[in-house]
Amino acid sequence: MTDVVNNVPGEVVDQGGVQAAPRQHEHSRTGLSADALQRAISDHLRYSVGRPAAALRPEHYYRALALAVRDRMQDNRVASTQVSLDLDKKVTCYLSAEFLMGPQLGNNLLNLEIEAAARTALAALGQDLDEVLACEPEPGLGNGGLGRLAACYLDSLATLERPAIGYGIRYEFGIFKQEFADGWQIEHTDNWLANGNPWEIAKPDVNYLVNWGGHTEHYIDDAGHSRIRWVPKQVIKGVAYDTPIQGYGVKTCNVLTLWSARAVESFALDAFNTGDYYKAVEEEVTSETVTKVLYPNDEPEAGKRLRLLQQYFFVSCSLQHIVHIMDDLADASLHELPERFAIQLNDTHPSIGVAELMRILVDERRMDWDEAWAITVQTFGYTNHTLLPEALEKWPLGLFGESLPRHLEIIYEINSRFLDEVRAHFPGDVDRVRRMSIIGEGGGQTVRMAHLATVGSHAINGVAALHSDLLKASVLKDFYELWPERFSNKTNGVTPRRFLALSNPGLRELIDRTIGDGWLTHLDRLRGLEVYADDPSFRQQWRDVKRANKARLAEYVRSAVGVDLDPTWMFDIQVKRIHEYKRQHLSALHIIRQYHRIKQNPGLDIAPRAYVFGGKAAPGYFMAKRIIKLINAIGDTINHDPEVNRFMKVAFIPNFNVQNAHLIYPAANLSEQISTAGKEASGTGNMKFMLNGAVTIGTLDGANVEIREEAGAENFFLFGLTEAEVEQVKRSGYRPSDYIDGNGELQAVLGLIASGQFSHGDTEVFKPLVDNLRYDDPFLVCADYASYVECQDRVSAAWQDRDAWSRMSVLNTARSGKFSSDRAIAEYCDEIWNVGPTPVTR
Repeated sequence: MTDVVNNVPGEVVDQGGVQAAPRQHEHSRTGLSADALQRAISDHLRYSVGRPAAALRPEHYYRALALAVRDRMQDNRVASTQVSLDLDKKVTCYLSAEFLMGPQLGNNLLNLEIEAAARTALAALGQDLDEVLACEPEPGLGNGGLGRLAACYLDSLATLERPAIGYGIRYEFGIFKQEFADGWQIEHTDNWLANGNPWEIAKPDVNYLVNWGGHTEHYIDDAGHSRIRWVPKQVIKGVAYDTPIQGYGVKTCNVLTLWSARAVESFALDAFNTGDYYKAVEEEVTSETVTKVLYPNDEPEAGKRLRLLQQYFFVSCSLQHIVHIMDDLADASLHELPERFAIQLNDTHPSIGVAELMRILVDERRMDWDEAWAITVQTFGYTNHTLLPEALEKWPLGLFGESLPRHLEIIYEINSRFLDEVRAHFPGDVDRVRRMSIIGEGGGQTVRMAHLATVGSHAINGVAALHSDLLKASVLKDFYELWPERFSNKTNGVTPRRFLALSNPGLRELIDRTIGDGWLTHLDRLRGLEVYADDPSFRQQWRDVKRANKARLAEYVRSAVGVDLDPTWMFDIQVKRIHEYKRQHLSALHIIRQYHRIKQNPGLDIAPRAYVFGGKAAPGYFMAKRIIKLINAIGDTINHDPEVNRFMKVAFIPNFNVQNAHLIYPAANLSEQISTAGKEASGTGNMKFMLNGAVTIGTLDGANVEIREEAGAENFFLFGLTEAEVEQVKRSGYRPSDYIDGNGELQAVLGLIASGQFSHGDTEVFKPLVDNLRYDDPFLVCADYASYVECQDRVSAAWQDRDAWSRMSVLNTARSGKFSSDRAIAEYCDEIWNVGPTPVTR
């Protein structure tokens, strides 16, 4: 292998010192040509990686290329910051407990428009870009849709040239790596930082102290005013790590700032000298636990406490950083905070920020309460992501007060003033006051974080039209009646750069050849594909791309789980977090139904189908783990039965993440979006499938409603109860046994599971799942079963008409423009944040 390094200015030499090629004029730190990149990679191999040529492997070239790309992004980052400061531009601050970024190298090459240059540069060094890209680990900074949405929004903010800072936590370990043992989910440590992270830049000089626990005390300040100070039990230091976020085709590069916990004093020398070696590092170990792992199990008390500490830690560091920036602006004061920064709370996780900003303004900056409150409300916006009561965070009052004593006092004051406002608007309505209180009384006193976020924000939004309507009609109904002007809808979106251009290059090339390349930043231009939906030649090219994507996924499935899938079959795919309301077990019942039909009638001829699943269950979620076990057990039975596996196969892809999503979404023919109506806030996987030409089978839930409107009812397979019908069934006293008793097929399917057919005769392993469906069924699986399987029969019939299916597929992609994160972010910027474009020219 040749080790190409920079040896003499103006020359590139090989390992033996022979001149290979003259340098070009582009700088090796900033140039975008293949030659400049080649020199940059060589520089980093020698000076950053520091390995001799004989010891270099693809992962070292990955690191060198990543550092070379980061150099170019950082050059844009510095320029972007300077421009926004010079022009006094307002900045969005996006606070999120998750940022599911995915692999960065390919995405950054795409956004810098240097994919071809990087491939050429690596080839000159004897390396293959695809092999180098495969070396990148998945950053363990998120779990599901919430974190991926945040990552899409950062991409769009930079692409739309809107100044922004993402704020979150630098988790040392991700949630977990998922493997299967005998069909059961097994969780392994996700040590994603084991080999470092070339994209981040440590900023040890950007650090803030975060208090925890202790008590408060009153004192009189120098001006004779009564004040309160927080005397903490523990103090933790937060250190910043910055990751540049490059926009597509522009010079704008924003930043993701993640906070890592450190001890204020990391080493107790006195304890070490007396032989107490553990005590010497005890503070460091305890402090660093705060950012150790994403979403610790919050079932035990210690887990709840740690999760609350994580949320407060990153919010406090972020707000202190924003205030510090304000202090550095010579012409600004904190009274202008709402004009300089828009702070968005991504769900309830960062909602403690409302109380924290009040603490900073009132306690530290000695601002009058009313003035501080006006600034706080005008600065914050709140995005609600869930209708599920258990997902609307509530902290036990005792735990909260012990952990954040000053914040509880502030929340009591906020609540007192707020409830006076409620009483003034709705005199005599005692029950309304109880419902709206930030302090909940039912089942033990709690702090309701969704209420705090709503009261402390000038704008509250849902993430799909149906979800926003339900928020106003149910979860936040009382608040909507008080402040209707604060509520709006911002339907989620996904970035077409990652989820089509990067992950589906074959389709990208076909679209570019057909309608040009402007669609990548103006996704509504995909409408130009509609006129080709009836073109036989185009439909064949479309099918060829899909077939290649399915072959690519089939190869991955074979290597991951040993199941051979036929790319000519329909690929029916459901990938998302495993949860009862998402109803993966409804899909499982349909698969068993098909299995049972074939076993009863071996001569039956049905359209062959590959059922592909992916997703993680929370470690403490008993029922979700059994759903995974059931799907794997069904797959094991079907895949080894030659009578059945001619028509059906089942594969559960372990460790669903952004990396394998690049293979999964482009390969789907059918997208399963089958949650109980009224339970899914929006979904974004449904949008990624649609963008890549999958046809949806789904309920009228979340963004499915808008997907069906955009695609056309004839290009969407609809089934199931509506949200209103779900509520009516529940009000009437839902009895799943009525639906089971009236459906012999469903009886047989549940009977097969209960009999041990898929568990080697073990009748106990799936008993909790079957009993839950028979006697409780909180998400109406049995009520929707008949409609679902009838709809699946329509899917199979439609699949038989190759041209008609291709037409539906083309039209789904052509009409997916609404679901770009660029559209969503433009709405946030223009309608909530008032953050305009700040182009960088140089």
